[in-house]
Amino acid sequence: MWNSFRTDDHLGISAQITRYQAGNGDEIHAYVVRPTGEARAPGVVLVHHMPGWDEFTQELAERLGRHGYFVICPDLYCRFGHGTPDDVAAKVRSEGGVHDDSVVADCGAAAQWLRRDALFSGKVGIIGPCSGGRHALLTASRVRGFDAVVDLWGGGVIMPHDQLTPARPVAPIDYTADLDAPLLGLFGNDDQSPTPAQVDEHQAELEKHGKTFEFHRYDGAGHGFFYYHTPMYRQQQAMDGWEKVFAFFQEHLKS
Repeated sequence: MWNSFRTDDHLGISAQITRYQAGNGDEIHAYVVRPTGEARAPGVVLVHHMPGWDEFTQELAERLGRHGYFVICPDLYCRFGHGTPDDVAAKVRSEGGVHDDSVVADCGAAAQWLRRDALFSGKVGIIGPCSGGRHALLTASRVRGFDAVVDLWGGGVIMPHDQLTPARPVAPIDYTADLDAPLLGLFGNDDQSPTPAQVDEHQAELEKHGKTFEFHRYDGAGHGFFYYHTPMYRQQQAMDGWEKVFAFFQEHLKS
């Protein structure tokens, strides 16, 4: 939980960009954060959002690391070339977006990379904001072995047929029956993607299939209410949301 550490605790992280073998056997970049010390830690695959593999994403990984998680965040846009995060994200959007199959393969390989490390304690979760929330849910529905999944306001979970594309050929909600990990979802009631009605529809589908999940909805918040570097930030809702994330991961990854 927030501010739950003791002031005499040993508390530290190491963080660096590295490369790992991802989908299709390709080597791509990843941002890896490890708690320092001798103790092993549960793993988390962090899926970056549509603005790209950016500084906010690195800071999110570091926050998870400070709370005792061994984090890998793949650069899902690595194959599109390099530059500033904004420039690379613009290139990806202009080419129709990263393909769902590529994301699932890269994130599944990231989980396997964690499992092979001596620091890994045995359980792994996956989390992402915005498109990363959608991709986290999609990956956990298609790849076995995740112990927890957190969807932070992921849009595009529900997709009408006319919104399907070669990059996104199947709506994640259509994989609900295959989801075998507990799911936490955080949503703003002023969001337009997903709308409250879409969150309702997703909840009904999860209930229909008997899935383990908890959804929390916030009045006065829209999309991206964790984004402290933007006008979308909502301090009270964001801090409550972080408490929900830490409690959920504590229950499913540390217990």
